[in-house]
Amino acid sequence: MDKKEILHNNQTYTFTSWSQQKGLNPICIKTAKGIFLYDYDGRRYFDFSSQLVCVNIGHGHTKVTEAVAKQMSEVSYVYPGMVTSIRGELGKKLAEVAPGTLNKTFFTLGGAEAVENAIKLARVYTARHKIITFYQSYHGATYASASAGGDPRRHAVDSQQAPNFVHVENPYFYRCPWNSKTEEECSENAAAHIERVVQYEGPASIAAIMMEGESGSSGCIKYPAGYWKKIKAIAEKYGILTIDDEVMSGFGRTGKWFAIEHHGVEPDIMVMAKGLTSAYIPLGGIMVRDEIAKAFDEKPLPLGLTYSAHAVACAAANAVMNIYKEENLIENAAQMGKYIEEKVEEMKLIHPSIGDFRNTGLLGCIELVKNRETKEPMARWNAPPAEMGIMNKVMAKIAELGMFTMGRWNMIFVAPPLCITREQIDEGLEIISKAISIADEYVN
Repeated sequence: MDKKEILHNNQTYTFTSWSQQKGLNPICIKTAKGIFLYDYDGRRYFDFSSQLVCVNIGHGHTKVTEAVAKQMSEVSYVYPGMVTSIRGELGKKLAEVAPGTLNKTFFTLGGAEAVENAIKLARVYTARHKIITFYQSYHGATYASASAGGDPRRHAVDSQQAPNFVHVENPYFYRCPWNSKTEEECSENAAAHIERVVQYEGPASIAAIMMEGESGSSGCIKYPAGYWKKIKAIAEKYGILTIDDEVMSGFGRTGKWFAIEHHGVEPDIMVMAKGLTSAYIPLGGIMVRDEIAKAFDEKPLPLGLTYSAHAVACAAANAVMNIYKEENLIENAAQMGKYIEEKVEEMKLIHPSIGDFRNTGLLGCIELVKNRETKEPMARWNAPPAEMGIMNKVMAKIAELGMFTMGRWNMIFVAPPLCITREQIDEGLEIISKAISIADEYVN
């Protein structure tokens, strides 16, 4: 099948996410290996955001292929009331690396379903109904998960949004809502803001506070030191659960198994997906503390999915978990993250449009501004198409130079696969540097 026919079939018979359907010119991918993608014209693309920050081990790892084929040769599917060897093996592996007493997993199809089930479980366990989340956050695209997040993509359907989600301001020091002078002050102000909201809403009505382990697609908004601990203390004070969404930040992405480990906090419920299988096959899950798990020893767990703990998906995840350890990918993420931070600091000296770079391990974001003092963005949060001219030029240049990476408003994401090398980082950042030169022309 040639490229023309492939594009015709896709554009005629399938929808593309988050896009108007006419006028698209998607990259037509034929193969992928390591940190590179290859199209039908033989052109190579750097994958500098691990697709949607999910292909953590890199593309085309044969050990996953072999594990999936082996499992399919034995059993591909059984209903979730039956068990398989691979399901129990994966559950045990997760318990060994998860924080604290997070020892039991309910498997889902992906991140959004994991968030949905975490919300449901928190409400059932606490007999409360409200969930507090950030405005600048993303938790998925199903109705409840979209309502939980503050991402503006929910606006198209929020007239019918799921009820009982309460949004609060982020501890966004670079653009602090309280004009804090230090990160510690921002942390204090943001935590105090959440506690006031808890009191306004009525603590006895709030089931959980849900936060990402580290912020992802909203701009890698780093938590000030001590912030997660402050929120955990507020939650415990009022008998509220904490839900840690590690869908994007988990599985080595930040240089630790889970991003919350940077903050020394044990959440009550942890949500996962993406890096669990390195996106090779859809799989997600929620893990809960022993105390929550025991609450369902003598009563039914009100969660269920046809494909929960799918044997083939569990086999893929089991292989990926082994790869993280065998190839020291988590350690590499930490080391390469520090190297990227050094290189971007050098880029700041030559690019006046770089306002801020926020990064943890290999989860980073360059924020471009028209003026460093005023912090006027190249495109504001939720900017309409008419205000995206400059950034469209920047992102088009990145693609022209042979790179795929996520870009949102005035932000360029730097989140390559965990197997990346220094040499590959140098080559990739050189592409981004050339593209940022376009933005430099608009600095005032």
